[in-house]
Amino acid sequence: MAAGRAELVLVTSVPLRAAARQVGSAGGAGPAGDGARPGRLARRAAIRRVLAQRCVQAVSVTVLVSTACFAVVQTLPGDVAMRIAAGRYGYDGVTAATADAVRAELGLDAPAWQQLLRWWADLLRLDLGTSLVTGRDVGAELALPVASSLQLAAVALLLAVVVGGAVGTAAARRPGGLLDRLTTVWVAGARALPPFLLGLLLIVVFSVHLGWLPAVGHGSASSVVLPAATLAVGLSGLFARVTRDTVAQIGGSAFVAFAETKGLRRRAVLVRHVLRNAGLTLVAYLGVQAVLLVEGVVVVESLFAWPGLGHALVHAIFWRDVPVLQAAAVALALLVVLVNTVVDLAGLALDPRPRRREVVP
Repeated sequence: MAAGRAELVLVTSVPLRAAARQVGSAGGAGPAGDGARPGRLARRAAIRRVLAQRCVQAVSVTVLVSTACFAVVQTLPGDVAMRIAAGRYGYDGVTAATADAVRAELGLDAPAWQQLLRWWADLLRLDLGTSLVTGRDVGAELALPVASSLQLAAVALLLAVVVGGAVGTAAARRPGGLLDRLTTVWVAGARALPPFLLGLLLIVVFSVHLGWLPAVGHGSASSVVLPAATLAVGLSGLFARVTRDTVAQIGGSAFVAFAETKGLRRRAVLVRHVLRNAGLTLVAYLGVQAVLLVEGVVVVESLFAWPGLGHALVHAIFWRDVPVLQAAAVALALLVVLVNTVVDLAGLALDPRPRRREVVP
């Protein structure tokens, strides 16, 4: 009977696919498992293609961002050597002779294009140079800021996923209910409230009046709560709304109704069918929001004096520390590329189509 059929494309679960392989083998038309190998090869090819594209993107982003930062610094008003000397020795100890000495020491009297070529040559050797203000290696200078920014972003993203995912899933179970309406109000308020204003409100309430949490610093685990909450409030509200819409749409699908008619409990249907199919959409949206999260880190870190990349970037701009400015901006840009890469790979892992398209003769 299997030999007389046309091609059958299976989009069912793993046990049914295993049964289909047995039927195909019994019919003498060759093992159906041969169709799985092209699927795996296609997936590996897609992964290699994504990695190659992101590597090219990382190189181009590094060149463009570093060049743009260098051009911006060159157009800023004021004497760069004077500002660097003030950062080293203080404004009281800065004279014209001191500024001239700093200019000659750092090669700031060379043409701008020579300074840019020198930066690119050092970058090819993976040498980020030295800070013009502190004299330390830029890599060592940015080691703590990179780790601090990753810590802050990870905590904020975790809070957004846990809170937003739970609220959105609960709201999807009763569309139009009280929780659903509150989620809509939450999203509207989160989008209308700027992060710096929300951060100030959290500082006034939880640090000044209640005294529960520190307003600034990086010394304890409690110091990450306020800046992470500032970043997570808006992100979790949007994520809750997207989760609600996605789960509600998938929950009304025919295959979900069929799973319920088989007698599966609602929790099993939610976990095995609804959330599993919603994962691809949620991961893609989370990747877009994570890019915006990297951008919001600059404002929040400056507000809470969090020693991250945004904080280092602001100080580098103020003191005209070009190597630190370029390296910090490039690091932020590469974080965006890394987030996009992780999202693409997660999408390939969650997308069932390449590995489920098995042809059984």
